Amino acid sequence: MMEKLGILVAVAVFLEVVSATSLGVVYTEGGMVQGENIRLGFRRHMDVFRGIPFADIPGRFEKPKRHPGWDGILKATEYRKRCLQVNTIMTDTRGSEDCLYLNVWVPHGRSVSTSLPVMVWIYGGGFLAGGSMGANFLDNYLYDGQEVADRGNVIVVTLGYRVGALGFLSTGDSDMPGNYGLWDQHHAIAWVHRNIRSFGGDPNNLTVFGESAGAASVSFQTLTPHNKGLIKRAISQSGVALCPWAVNRNPRQDAERIAKKVNCPTDQSMASCLKMTDPHLLTLAGSLSITSSPDHPIVRNLYLSPVIDGDFVPDEPYNLFDNAAEIDYIAGVNDMDGHLFTGLDVPTINSPLVTTDIQDVRRLLAAYTKEKGKLGVDNAYSTYTSTWGSNPSKETVKKTVVEIGTDYIFLVPTQAALYLHAAKATTGRTYSYLFSEPSRLGGIGRPYPSWMGADHAEDLQFMFGKPFQTPLGYWPRHRDIAGYMIAYWTNFAKTGDPNKGDLSVPATWPKFTSTGHQYIELHSSMNKHYVHQKMRMRYVHFWTSVLPNLPVVYSE
Repeated sequence: MMEKLGILVAVAVFLEVVSATSLGVVYTEGGMVQGENIRLGFRRHMDVFRGIPFADIPGRFEKPKRHPGWDGILKATEYRKRCLQVNTIMTDTRGSEDCLYLNVWVPHGRSVSTSLPVMVWIYGGGFLAGGSMGANFLDNYLYDGQEVADRGNVIVVTLGYRVGALGFLSTGDSDMPGNYGLWDQHHAIAWVHRNIRSFGGDPNNLTVFGESAGAASVSFQTLTPHNKGLIKRAISQSGVALCPWAVNRNPRQDAERIAKKVNCPTDQSMASCLKMTDPHLLTLAGSLSITSSPDHPIVRNLYLSPVIDGDFVPDEPYNLFDNAAEIDYIAGVNDMDGHLFTGLDVPTINSPLVTTDIQDVRRLLAAYTKEKGKLGVDNAYSTYTSTWGSNPSKETVKKTVVEIGTDYIFLVPTQAALYLHAAKATTGRTYSYLFSEPSRLGGIGRPYPSWMGADHAEDLQFMFGKPFQTPLGYWPRHRDIAGYMIAYWTNFAKTGDPNKGDLSVPATWPKFTSTGHQYIELHSSMNKHYVHQKMRMRYVHFWTSVLPNLPVVYSE
């Protein structure tokens, strides 16, 4: 009996192997590609394509061009190098100028998939760094699309784009207009739109999503007139085009500063000299100064960013929301998104034994409201200390610093973008969220204070399903929040409504409207009571209404 059972099992396994669902060789506009087919479970397979070129090797400070194509079958089984960028400690470079490649994850059930929704990921990294695969630990890449694709039954695409000086240096005129990294992203989105049907995707159901500088990039991709008809939906996680760091308003002075560093003139021949300069030297010259203080916050150092070029970004971002009127949009932030940055500006906030000087709070606010002078900082200070009482605790002062950074750098601009999207939308739906799952690094004996919420980029591990891929590194509650995020995100990609799709969700997420301002709080223990409205309304009102109406006393 056992022998017969063994034979039956062997036959079943054999049939499963020989009938493995796979796209096999896929025809694209550049030529034929073949990825790797992996088995995920009984009658569940996935095709993974790594390193498909979506453009030719880019010319220095030029828009991307179509790839000339290839002969034979391109084996798309290895990730390609990230775009040339500074290393983590900014002492050297890594990556390559040959970097415009994308990766694709296609899930299959009993039969080969067709007409699946497509989710296109744009990575963050301050427009200075990052890669389509993300951080790597023991071959476990952060931006591995497998869990999202498998659980949500969607195609996931991740792409490379130029960063740093090669991606965003601009002379502020037609010599070197800038925004090359944004053009790369657009080129990849257009490639996906033209080719994804061959991979079993629906070209008319594209969702672009990203985090930090990638989230601001997503915002720019919805606002530019160049993507008309390409994007159906979009998700911005901790960043929008309205963020203070998302637009460089004085690119010429930054170009001249970099030119001097690489011994180029700053006259009319500057652009031609920069184009001939060693790309590694250029990249290093555009690295970030990581010295900061409350008077010179780190966020003000992020100067290699998009510019208003009259082409890709034809006007101030807040004037471009008509272009996103038909795009469904989710945008949100982490509840302590500003911690990563204010921890560098005011290091005492991370020390439980050292009191944060109240004057540091005032100095940080003075830096953020500089153009409004004393009146600006007085108004800001009274707004943020109104609940302190006469003797605020050490923790209260530290948390206030984080709140100020979170509001200024991420939360308020995101709320402003949501208001504009909702106001200008025709068919596009609008959704707002606050991610508040506490840091895994917080608590007793850990590097973060016990009061920590969700720091910048802490949503990524959950959204990409890491608690399922590496279960020993997480608690059950982390699998809960990962499951919720994948459900909301992929339901949204399918239907434009995060509540409706193949996966059940723990709470109904209401639309954000110009009157109700509803949002959902994403947390491992969330339920219907995690639906709120008017996120930090008092502070949003201060930054968007009170401060702008004060007279300008200082301009650079």
